[in-house]
Amino acid sequence: MNISEMNWPQVEEYLKTDDRAVVPLGCTEQHAYLSLSVDSILAERVAQEAAAPLGVPVFPVLGYGITPYFLSYPGTVSLKAETYLRIITDVLDSLRRTGFRRILFVNGHGGNAPGQTAAIEWMDQNADCRVRFHNWWNAPLTLEKVKAIDPVASHASWMENFPWTRLPGIEQPAHQKPMVDLERMRTFGPEGVRDILGDGNFGGRYQRSDEDMNAIWSVAIAETRALLEVW
Repeated sequence: MNISEMNWPQVEEYLKTDDRAVVPLGCTEQHAYLSLSVDSILAERVAQEAAAPLGVPVFPVLGYGITPYFLSYPGTVSLKAETYLRIITDVLDSLRRTGFRRILFVNGHGGNAPGQTAAIEWMDQNADCRVRFHNWWNAPLTLEKVKAIDPVASHASWMENFPWTRLPGIEQPAHQKPMVDLERMRTFGPEGVRDILGDGNFGGRYQRSDEDMNAIWSVAIAETRALLEVW
């Protein structure tokens, strides 16, 4: 259930019998010809579909993350790492104060990884709580499914091209883009990154069949739901 569809007395009643919560983490950054909100859209949807049968509330997605390397692409918004870690800690403090003790972060953006360190440090000061940080797209079973379909998969490529991340009227290129040299790219600032990447796809096909994408999605939902079931 979505926390945005609940009022505070309903949350208070829920907390009498359960203390789990899900917080999706996303980003607003370039994804080639897909939505700038790909990471947020996918993290929130995975969280909602995974938690729905269990009745665990899902909070609104945090739609901004750490993505300084894409700042030369219009529409990208990046938080400083210090700011992001404080936000993660503030969210955890707030949830604990109102009674949540088991919190699952469903993360959709690789740049948000420092948030996991913040969560571990926070648990050191809050031993009565448990926090999990779940990168849904590269979790073992989901990543295995992606590689089984097409091992050439990366940022802004087919593996993020779901019906709900496409934009109406925008055609995807039909070719397979060669993989960029990621190690070389990481030695450049935002302008250099854009020069190397061009449209923003790191490499691979831009789109695969909906059948392929639904197969990946089913695994991702099941893998995420399992984390909520085994606390």
